[in-house]
Amino acid sequence: MRAPMAAHRDENVVATKQLAIREGVNNVTAIPQKKLGVVTRKRAVLMDRTNVSLKQNSVNEQTHDITKPIIKENVNLGFQDIRSKEKHELSFDTTLATTAESEIYEFDRKRSKKQKTQDWEDLDADDFYDPMMISEYAVDIFKYLKDLESEIMPKPDYMSSQSELSWRMRGILVDWLIEVHHKFRLLPETLFLAVNIIDRFLSVRVVSLVKLQLVGITGLFIAAKYEELLAPSIKNFIYMADNGYTEEEILKAERYVLTTIDFKLCYPNPMNFLRRSSKADHFDIQARTVAKYLMEISLVDYKFLPLPPSMIAAAALYLSRKMLNRSEWHANLIHYSQYTEEELQQCEQLMLQYLMKPTKHEQLYKKYAAKRFMKASIFVKDWISKNVERQQ
Repeated sequence: MRAPMAAHRDENVVATKQLAIREGVNNVTAIPQKKLGVVTRKRAVLMDRTNVSLKQNSVNEQTHDITKPIIKENVNLGFQDIRSKEKHELSFDTTLATTAESEIYEFDRKRSKKQKTQDWEDLDADDFYDPMMISEYAVDIFKYLKDLESEIMPKPDYMSSQSELSWRMRGILVDWLIEVHHKFRLLPETLFLAVNIIDRFLSVRVVSLVKLQLVGITGLFIAAKYEELLAPSIKNFIYMADNGYTEEEILKAERYVLTTIDFKLCYPNPMNFLRRSSKADHFDIQARTVAKYLMEISLVDYKFLPLPPSMIAAAALYLSRKMLNRSEWHANLIHYSQYTEEELQQCEQLMLQYLMKPTKHEQLYKKYAAKRFMKASIFVKDWISKNVERQQ
């Protein structure tokens, strides 16, 4: 059995030597004694550990040239022949483009027609092409928030049913919450929601003086978990309360407060309405910062409890623009705030009455006296002393 195999191997060696002589290769021993037309190589270490066979192209013994594989033009390689469909080189559904163009044209036509019959500008139309602004839902969203105001407001005279509490104690509690809120650097919405939770809870439950701070810290704890992306831990709230309460007491109070207010946390925040009105004011940062300070006055002063959040936001922006000598309360501001100058007079007078009195709530004044808030409280105090008190 070995003899035929050896003979066959000798024939391959002879054929290999003859081919090497034709190609001008002198060192015949460098050619591996393997099957003709097959060369082996090692793959890269990180790819494969096996040998890979690469077949050499066939050799034309007559011309000694390597013949190249011939690919016919009509071979179908799985791709469409673009040359055979010259009319459909960039084919797409034109009906979609036509529909979109017609919708945009119809929207622009209605917009121009509507602006001729109204005295205010459609500022939401500028954001029509920005899907992040959802301008097509803006009107419905703020209409819903406006309707929700009456459902999430506390009783304005709830202190009459509290035997151990007073409005002064409530003001001290809210001023302390403003300090805690500022140190935690929480969102403005968190503070407004926390005070709303506290007032709604006190409207239906009688609380002793010893438990008042627990209600306050629990309200801020609930609001932070609802509004913040990263809310402070319960241990941070215990520390701010000077370790006066345990973790179990706060969690138990949290469940009791949420059950009492029926888990209604969708509060139409004044900040939402301020942002809406600021759009008509070209987002004036100075007027908006002063308005924030004036809005937080409504938190510490119980006289603002009967007023809806939308009116407080509009009156704060109205008074701040007056302090900064801005233009009149024009049609855009009336439309987007939903209040005229006459409707804001009551709330404006309440803010002025508070500002004319000596500073009662130090933490609120100190917060807005910082450079971060453009020293808004100092500016307002100077304006009051120069204008209102001089007129009296």
